[in-house]
Amino acid sequence: MTALRMPELLSVEDYLAGELASEVKHEYIDGVVHAMAGASNTHHEISVNALAFLASQLRGKPCKVYNSDTKIRIVFLNHVRFYYPDAMVVCERNPGTDSYQDRPVVVVEVLSESTRRTDLGEKRDVYLAIPSLKVLIFAERNFPAAISYRKTSAGRFETKRHHGLDASIPLPEIDAELPLAELHSEVDFPDC
Repeated sequence: MTALRMPELLSVEDYLAGELASEVKHEYIDGVVHAMAGASNTHHEISVNALAFLASQLRGKPCKVYNSDTKIRIVFLNHVRFYYPDAMVVCERNPGTDSYQDRPVVVVEVLSESTRRTDLGEKRDVYLAIPSLKVLIFAERNFPAAISYRKTSAGRFETKRHHGLDASIPLPEIDAELPLAELHSEVDFPDC
């Protein structure tokens, strides 16, 4: 019987340097890198809609929107993770020379069937542990709906489901909102 070999762990420094040269994005979880799969056109359309609408509302304000080329770094006591969200809003930005942000206020992820379980499980739990995070949004890809997690004054997150093109996700934390009609604008849904 052969023993199962543990993967060799990669340092944060080596990961960041490798990502700058790589044609494929990788998420970093405690020293292990995972290649990211490509996204569908619908996924991309919803991501761009979120970016464009939020950017238009934040123009001239201190908070800025970042796309999926910018990672979030999440530092725990004994490990570090890097994820590429579809969109995020950051009000306290890292230096321009960094390729990641540490303090997102709003994070938007578009759900897909291949990543849904991880997104709504492990990744959601890690995002909700970010001290600066106020709102986490998971947008559905196949119909106009989203799930939001909003931090309360007690420091806990409340979950709310938003359904239909008339629904809107208020974002008073950044003096904005995200209507599902804008988030899902010009998206062709398979069964709608």
